[in-house]
Amino acid sequence: MRTIERWLTSPWRRSTAAALAGALPVLAFPAPSLWWFAYVALVPWILLARSAPTGRRAACDGWCGGFGFLVAVHHWLLPSLHVFIFLIAVLMGALWAPWGWLVRRFLGGAPSPGRSAAALLVLPSGWLTVELVRSWQGLGGPWGMLGASQWQVGPALRLASVGGVWLLSFLVVAVNVAAAVLVSVRESRVPAVAGLVATAAATTAAWAWAPHPAVDGRVRIAVVQPGIVDGRDSGEKRFAREEQLTRRLAGRDVDLIVWGESSVGFDLGDRPDLARRIAALSRATGADVLVNVDARRSDRPGIYKSSVLVGPDGPTRERYDKMRLVPFGEYIPARSLLGWATSVGKAAGEDRRRGTEQVVMNAGHGLRIGPLVCFETAFPDMSRHLTEDGADLLLGQSSTSSFQHSWAPEQHASLAALRSAETGRPMVHATLTGVSAVYGPGGQRLGPWLGTGASATRVYDVPLAHGTTPYVRYGDWPVHGALLVLAALCAAEGMRALRTRRSGPEPLVPPARTVRESPARPGR
Repeated sequence: MRTIERWLTSPWRRSTAAALAGALPVLAFPAPSLWWFAYVALVPWILLARSAPTGRRAACDGWCGGFGFLVAVHHWLLPSLHVFIFLIAVLMGALWAPWGWLVRRFLGGAPSPGRSAAALLVLPSGWLTVELVRSWQGLGGPWGMLGASQWQVGPALRLASVGGVWLLSFLVVAVNVAAAVLVSVRESRVPAVAGLVATAAATTAAWAWAPHPAVDGRVRIAVVQPGIVDGRDSGEKRFAREEQLTRRLAGRDVDLIVWGESSVGFDLGDRPDLARRIAALSRATGADVLVNVDARRSDRPGIYKSSVLVGPDGPTRERYDKMRLVPFGEYIPARSLLGWATSVGKAAGEDRRRGTEQVVMNAGHGLRIGPLVCFETAFPDMSRHLTEDGADLLLGQSSTSSFQHSWAPEQHASLAALRSAETGRPMVHATLTGVSAVYGPGGQRLGPWLGTGASATRVYDVPLAHGTTPYVRYGDWPVHGALLVLAALCAAEGMRALRTRRSGPEPLVPPARTVRESPARPGR
């Protein structure tokens, strides 16, 4: 232990160790998907910040760990962003600096049992606040939220229906804090164990509160995944492949057919021939086709990514324009300053335009669908609002073909399980090149994934459920609770500082005397 402490006296070595410790949680996400590792992955980072000699150094440990975390969970963006990914991670990593300071404040030195117990509430609250800030789409969105690593754990999915992915993140961090106390603070092991018991009890209560989705119908949904299409005229070739695959669905009694993001590279108003071909597919299969158009609009200026529902008579009025765009991938923030990014990476040459509101579509057969486009499936509030607006089925249209050989396709597909569990609605995640997946109303996976090597169609028998989950009803209440905890902490620290100032020690230097207070001169 002393050897490690001496090795960490170097600021550079300590910063490197913090970055590596911060990167560890990535192993809990797909593709490794070691979900159980999430409950101890933060322990090395916590122990490092706890041992910092000063609060400033602890904040630096938090910053460096945040840098390592962000680079790890977004490593698949390296071919597109190049040096930008490190610049963004340096800037965004600063969000974890206050969290590192809090770790030392509550667990540094020989913390009392009371401080250790408080850490089980304060540190998860601090982590949730960081996730809240970085979830703003302009800062990259909620990719890699710690609770999302639990997408395949049944009890965790039930908890998501109560408090969303936020509640799962809080739980995972609380367990990590208790584990760090158990291995490093002998005097506080009893509060750590008590905290784990209390966490388990609260989790059990929340789990019991979570409703079981009651199935009240079924629909047959077909996913069309054309796979990789290279070479010239790839847009025309992809459309032809999608058309060929969709024709195979004739006679299979499907209720809806879903194509992936950017499945149509031409505006249907400019290409009525393509609109007629899709309408013919709808007539042949007896189902509406939800396509995704990535093209310059004929009825308004700019390029949009739009979910368009096509029926037997052609495109319907049901259309949704993507609202939350991917920074650098679909637009460049402050293009006048950062436009040069197009010369060093695969940044957007022209900014896409944003939609203004979410849309619930009537897809025939009495089915109401709520479309989301790619990046938007990471945002829990968007699927919650679609559910509030009456969606029976959530649909994510995506394309991760630029990151085909990375961990991104699997991680993206896993997010739909959380959205299903949070809302109590089934969700379809349809992509161009994989991974495509479908989940039931409790987040359970329905059938095998369509992997990145597949060019195929697959029909899923999808159960429908209605009712309202606690998360849909009460929203992001774990975040609100975390902010209240931190507000109470700030108020307590302020009162403590005020009391210290009022009851401070008497000054060691006597006060200077004024002219009026000077003694009388001799002889007077």
